[in-house]
Parts: sequence; structure tokens; C-alpha cells
Amino acid sequence: MAVAVDIKALLEAGVHFGHKTSRWHPKMAPYIHSKRQEAHIINLEKTVEGLEVALPFISKVAANGKKVLFVGTKKQHKDIVKAAAEAAGQPFVTERWIGGMLTNVATVTSQIKKLKDLERRMASGDLEKRYNKLEVQRFQEEIDVLNHKYGGIKDLSGIPGAVVVVDTLTDANAIREARTLGVPVVGVVDTNADPSMVDYVVPGNDDAIKGTQLLLDYFVAAVKEGGKAEK
Repeated sequence: MAVAVDIKALLEAGVHFGHKTSRWHPKMAPYIHSKRQEAHIINLEKTVEGLEVALPFISKVAANGKKVLFVGTKKQHKDIVKAAAEAAGQPFVTERWIGGMLTNVATVTSQIKKLKDLERRMASGDLEKRYNKLEVQRFQEEIDVLNHKYGGIKDLSGIPGAVVVVDTLTDANAIREARTLGVPVVGVVDTNADPSMVDYVVPGNDDAIKGTQLLLDYFVAAVKEGGKAEK
């Protein structure tokens, strides 16, 4: 059963509010409904259409046992993106996107291996046995730094099946790396961004917490739907 999209809920969450007309990207023209007080209004019928294509795709990725990487490093998005990814049991990046996170697998894998090894040794008491308190504290600080950078992807083995980006301008680097690897991108695209950069365009406001939360709820539901059908 596909995830049902409610256009009224999108309207109430303010997903239709675009940016000032002076900041628009011409390629967003097909997704714009009208202008209101020098701001563009997004056509929510197009948002529904975008979701009705993107959500089954996300479900299919999950059903095939592949990971969906959630990305949202904008300050106001961090907490809700992390919570959404965790609710879906998926990896996430909510701190700064580190160059090579997807494309430089060797370096990232070695850092994650180091993190897991230090965590294991800390939990078992091995570090406490071998080092003094100050040294153990330094190891803990190193664990914290590595978790800050890589904690959200430490259980991502290999390349994800899809990347979900809630602000395509803020996280353009994540999109570039995904495109380099041929990983499909689902993106919430506001009126000031280039929709041709993502594979599954979900036109919508990328600033308002309420709207972003609603879209994330749909993405999470799609992952869970796919999880039920996992082969």
C-alpha cells in the first residue's frame, strides 16, 4: 500500500511558500503557481505529483534492503532530520558535509573503523586498564569528535541506494557526490534552486520547520512501507 499524500496538510504546513521573486531559479517555473507580495507560491499539485513518484521509489529502495541516506545540515533542520532518519532506521548527515563522505570510501571507512574500535575498547574497559585518566579522557574526546563527524553514517556499509536532501542549496555537495556515483537523489526544491540537479523533485519550502517535518514524515513512512516488503 502506497503512502497517501494529503494536499491540505501540505497547505497547512506552509509547503507552498517560495522565496522572493527576485531570487527565483528560472528552471522552477513549471512548479510555480503564482506570485503573492513579491514572493512565489509553489503549486502544491506539483508537490503531490513529486511525492507520488518519490515515495514509491524510496519504498522500493528500502524493500531491496538498501539504505536511504537522509541529509540536512541547515541549523534548523538538524534535529528533525536526525530524528526522522533514526525513526526510519537509516543513516544521516546533519553536521557539516565532509568532502568525500560518499566518494572517498577508503578514508571514511578507516575513520569509522577507528571510531568503532575506540568505542569497543572504551566500553570493554580496555582503555581504562591500559591508560591513565587523562589519556582515557583524550580517547573519549576523540570518540566524540569522530561521532560528531561520522556518527550518523557509521552503520552505512557501502553506497546508499538513495539520498534524501531537504535543502538542495545548503547540501549541494552531497548531491554532487551522489550524482558522481550515480546514486538517485530525492530533493525538496525551493523556488531559488535548480531542480535539474536532483532525480526526484519535491517542490516545496525548504525553510519552515513545520513543512520540512511533514515532508520528512512522508519519507519515513515510505521507508517503513518498503521495510515491510523487504526481500
